[in-house]
Amino acid sequence: MAREEFHLSDQELILMADGELQTRDAGQVRAHLAACWHCRSRMAEIEGTIADFARAYRQTLDSQLPPIDGPRALLKAQLAELTATLQAGSWRRFFQFIPFSRAAAGICVAVLLAAMAGKLFISHAALHGENPAVNGIERGAIPDRNLTPGATRTASVGDVCSMPHEEVVRDVPARLRQEIFQEYGIEAPRADDYEIDYLIAPGLGGAQDIHNLWPQPYTSPAWNARVKDALEEHLHQLVCAGRLDLPTAQHDIAADWIAAYKKYFHTDRPLAVRSEMFPFVRVSS
Repeated sequence: MAREEFHLSDQELILMADGELQTRDAGQVRAHLAACWHCRSRMAEIEGTIADFARAYRQTLDSQLPPIDGPRALLKAQLAELTATLQAGSWRRFFQFIPFSRAAAGICVAVLLAAMAGKLFISHAALHGENPAVNGIERGAIPDRNLTPGATRTASVGDVCSMPHEEVVRDVPARLRQEIFQEYGIEAPRADDYEIDYLIAPGLGGAQDIHNLWPQPYTSPAWNARVKDALEEHLHQLVCAGRLDLPTAQHDIAADWIAAYKKYFHTDRPLAVRSEMFPFVRVSS
């Protein structure tokens, strides 16, 4: 880390204030700030300047935006009134022109047909080895390929297999995290709901690039971020053991990580779910 007269540079202080330093560098900067009054003073000035700018920017915008509470409440009330009117009118017209006995029979037939259709759909899914609930989760758990196709850096097998742990689990800078949430249209995300994850993990040569990062939900009951973490670790072990070449691992996890999980763990569902039913099943590679 660059020093001039044993003090932190302005660039280092700004990166620290923005939360964009790597974990190891951030620790060194914090240690220096704890011991250096001069750098602490400069850091306080930078943070104060950033806070003043953000406050002025917000005040300027807030004064230009109209209040939304009133129009939003009015719109909700109008929609609720319109929905109630349409529903009441539709049922009144239905029973006005059709005798009650015929109307009741028609409703029973409609319910029966819906039940039969649902049963046929479930049977078809079972015959083809599909799980409708899991398939829906898959669509929500796989990143948008237009936004996150995956990106790699130049790295050999020796490079990825000798990486320190802090590089394998590399933190994503706060500013880049916000850009990714904005790309995916997620507003005010909660920390417990998402992991800004690498599609191709650093331990497999993945790059810290916006095209290789996406907000993966922790909250999905099946194909969630913790399941993908297990796949990344398993592929890393296979590559470092010489049982899988690195380009194949990168391709498979970028193309469809859920399909890769099923391929390399020899299962059609996450082992976390499977282990509850079959506690003695072990992973085979």
